[in-house]
Amino acid sequence: MKKVRVGLIGCGGRQNAHMDALLQMKDVEIVAVAEPVEERRARAAEVTGAKRQYGNHSEFYEKENGESVDAIFIAVEPTAHDHIETRAIELGIPFLVEKPMTLDLQQADSIASMIREKNLITAVGFQDRYLDLMERMKEEIPKHKKGGIVNGSWIGGIPPVWWWQKKSTCGGQLVEQNIHLVDGLRWLFGEPLSVYAVNATGMIQPGVDASPEYDTDDYSVCLFRFQNNITATLESGCYCKGVAPNNGLVVILNDIVLDYRLRNNLIMKTKGQTLDIRRGNDQTYDLDRDFIDAVKSGDGTRIRSPYEDALRSLKVAFAANRSMETGKVVCLKEDE
Repeated sequence: MKKVRVGLIGCGGRQNAHMDALLQMKDVEIVAVAEPVEERRARAAEVTGAKRQYGNHSEFYEKENGESVDAIFIAVEPTAHDHIETRAIELGIPFLVEKPMTLDLQQADSIASMIREKNLITAVGFQDRYLDLMERMKEEIPKHKKGGIVNGSWIGGIPPVWWWQKKSTCGGQLVEQNIHLVDGLRWLFGEPLSVYAVNATGMIQPGVDASPEYDTDDYSVCLFRFQNNITATLESGCYCKGVAPNNGLVVILNDIVLDYRLRNNLIMKTKGQTLDIRRGNDQTYDLDRDFIDAVKSGDGTRIRSPYEDALRSLKVAFAANRSMETGKVVCLKEDE
């Protein structure tokens, strides 16, 4: 069996989950890793058996090309996408990149255009599209009368990564973290028509509750309008310490409530029955498996979140940011 040769760019955080998934696949070999932090780079090489190590992606691309690697997994902080994707595209190497793919929408548009021209296989790490719970919701919703209210939330504390502290380096919680639920709403209900959003600061004290550089939103509330009389409210908050609510999505239709508890379980309530369905799959493994199979076959049609589609979720999140800044409703058709 010919193995798919994989290179990793970025070896911390989310990349660990991809490493765990790829190491379970007998048809995959991780051959090279690139990471500026020596300790993480060495650990990744040891865990994966990668023979080649590089201090950054520029060094990686000086040696690696389409003859030495078949696919690349990219997991770097939001502001570090400096020619990582464009070089992969120029070399014709399929890639999977973690969200948010960048904070520069002009850069993202350029990358998407290059991908189209090359007809390159890509994927973005919107893992929730692969959850069996989300699949069940997507199957169930069309069975019921159209229209209803959706309440969503991702509320907790401040993740311990440096870029989260500043809006200029994370894009805000909606862009950096809760974009998973933004994407989930798109996957379930299609493209939103408009968004209105408000935010708040002043609850978290820089230098006391967070780093001295902290300047992002303490919380935000976004109101999305979809076709078919669906209205969704999405709350993001990083001010909670200790106890947090049941985050996820609650879909309230005319005769059923779908209470999705974030990556844990789905409670389906009808007049005569309540079902509590536990998560039954590893969504990261299934995401990575689809991408690897696409690389092997040359057919990317099964990938649920290719780069161009994922870019729409990123643009929706930034449209919500614009609404926070201007205090106005943003019509999303203008962003297409």
